[in-house]
Amino acid sequence: MGVLSGKVAIITGAASGIGRASALRFAAEGASLVLGDRSPEVRNVAATILERGQPVTALEIDAGDEGDIERLVATAQDLHGGLDIAFANAGITGPVKGIFDCDAEDWAETLRINLIGPALIVRHAGRLMADQGRGGSIILTSSVAGLNSGAGPAPYSASKAGVINLAKVAAQQFSTSGIRVNAVCPGLTETGMTKQTFDYARGKGVEEKLGQLNPLRRAAQPEELASVALFLASNDSSYVNGQALAVDGGLSSSHPFTRQPFGQPAH
Repeated sequence: MGVLSGKVAIITGAASGIGRASALRFAAEGASLVLGDRSPEVRNVAATILERGQPVTALEIDAGDEGDIERLVATAQDLHGGLDIAFANAGITGPVKGIFDCDAEDWAETLRINLIGPALIVRHAGRLMADQGRGGSIILTSSVAGLNSGAGPAPYSASKAGVINLAKVAAQQFSTSGIRVNAVCPGLTETGMTKQTFDYARGKGVEEKLGQLNPLRRAAQPEELASVALFLASNDSSYVNGQALAVDGGLSSSHPFTRQPFGQPAH
């Protein structure tokens, strides 16, 4: 019996990275899943889970489209009789430009996927959970870029800051419903979104420099973020609500500075 046995979960952005790792982990812990992603690769993730004997359905969706989010939630209701966990994980980096070079279209598309998408999950998944009357957990993927500057372009960073506030506002507005809403703030993690960075570093033989600004001196793997998502999805986090959890190797615990090697005195 896994910690999610008998639970029904939806995950967006489930075709790769944190979403894929979370889908595999949730399934291993007994959840029935409805997965969404704009990439057809989401069907291969579902096929892997089916081979392991867990119920799963994959839908190709646009995470910022209200009709698609309604369809995702309705599928969970129709196939599994309800919903207990909603993980709004889908996101895009958006244009990598300076703040003066980003036009209205750049801002609109990034906000549509990264902020409006989670808001739609809160609206539709939260409404179903509230109607069921048995509580639930909504998890939103933010970023350390939503906590401080310097971790992404302006539209991306602003959208992720909005996700953090969305979690706080939603947690308050779901008061007395038993529905918890929290945000996860990953640091540098090896996903499809960061593949170019990791490939470049490996090609140059400087992979060890990835993540060097945090005290653990390394980047994260998607499975490490999936473990945190599992915690928030499960009853183990029953008193965690309205929080933004930084999972960044300690990066956001300090202002950037030049570190001396551990155990050696500063000069």
